[in-house]
Amino acid sequence: MSTYVYGITARSHPALPEGMTGVGEPARPVRILTEGDLAALVSDAPEGLRPKRRDLLAHQNVLAEAGAAGCVLPMRFGNVAPDDDTVTQVLGERADHYHERLAALEGKVEYNVKANHVEDAVLHLVMAEQPELRALAEANRKAGGGSYDDKLRLGEMVAGAVKAREAEDAAEVRGLLEPVAAAVSAGPQSTGWLLNDSFLVARDTAEDFLAAVERVRADRPHLELRVNGPLPPYSFVEPGPAQPADAPEAP
Repeated sequence: MSTYVYGITARSHPALPEGMTGVGEPARPVRILTEGDLAALVSDAPEGLRPKRRDLLAHQNVLAEAGAAGCVLPMRFGNVAPDDDTVTQVLGERADHYHERLAALEGKVEYNVKANHVEDAVLHLVMAEQPELRALAEANRKAGGGSYDDKLRLGEMVAGAVKAREAEDAAEVRGLLEPVAAAVSAGPQSTGWLLNDSFLVARDTAEDFLAAVERVRADRPHLELRVNGPLPPYSFVEPGPAQPADAPEAP
């Protein structure tokens, strides 16, 4: 039977709560595989595993329970290895990497920050910042709306200005939050957000990080910011001992 991997920790990590279960229907018992001074939190992998809500929550619960007792390197949902021996083999082969990651992530969590423009607010902003756009818009207004070509030209210029502003705002937000984080990992760019970054933050400085986010919100009302966290530091662990199955991205 294949092996589902939840996370990696030190062999000295406190024992899991008795009777802990994970993914599957019925839920599979969670167990520990060891190699040297590393350990993997695993269970038998159910056949046909898909990212259903019940299994996603079970995966997160195992990591939350284990993470409350010490540092755990979280695997994304759906990491399945052919068998237990494959997991322990990879633990041995990548021991240096996992030791480095455990040390780097000790006492830290992940916050994912997404940003986008508030459409009306950013349009007002780019018009206020660019006299040429204002002049063209005013000329069109006086001409009863302007010709088709005039309208097209104005629309293209506004779209270009907003696009340029997206890049500027993404860099600015990242630059303001990076100093209050231990590390930054850029997320997929095809998400519809102008910024999709994950920040590694020490638990004892999380309030400072969240305060920095609130300052960005207050100072830049043309931006919509969404923060998800604290999360296990998924974005700062890869590669794991197995390839994810058909799995969603971390939030």
